[in-house]
Amino acid sequence: MFDRDYREIITKAVCGKGKKFTETLHMVSPNHKSTSILGCWVINHQYEAKKKGNVVEVSGAYDINVWYSYNDNTKTEVVTERKQYVDKVPVVMKDEKCISNKFDVVARATQQPNTLECTIDDNGRIKVELEREFVVDIIGETKVWAKVEPNGFDEDDVDFDELEAEFQEIEVDEKD
Repeated sequence: MFDRDYREIITKAVCGKGKKFTETLHMVSPNHKSTSILGCWVINHQYEAKKKGNVVEVSGAYDINVWYSYNDNTKTEVVTERKQYVDKVPVVMKDEKCISNKFDVVARATQQPNTLECTIDDNGRIKVELEREFVVDIIGETKVWAKVEPNGFDEDDVDFDELEAEFQEIEVDEKD
């Protein structure tokens, strides 16, 4: 039965969410047998995300730069290696009311790749431990219902000072 007081609206909305924190180990091969690590940083991070089944695959790459000394700490050099990764982010919440199987995927790096530890192994190779974290949103078409005011809406009838006071009482979750 059709109700004239309501309208069905088709809109895009977040239908699913996911989050994944990853710690990973990369091996970097210096040109010389390293004596000590002087610095390690990650730059040029790029990534893209695609929905595949019940997960979102975040594929990306970054450059690891290690500044190290060699020749008994008498010389230094920076070695750079491009590393690739694929993180599978599970979708932990999904709105089953989406009306289409076509989704947009938005991924945000809430923790950019960051060096946790950089050490030299027994063979002179450099071990780099990194962390990164992604949050993904799956956006799809869904239906919502809105009540229609039969006599319209007149801004003169609204006490905006009272509304502002009510809004100030609402607690906002700053983490989102």
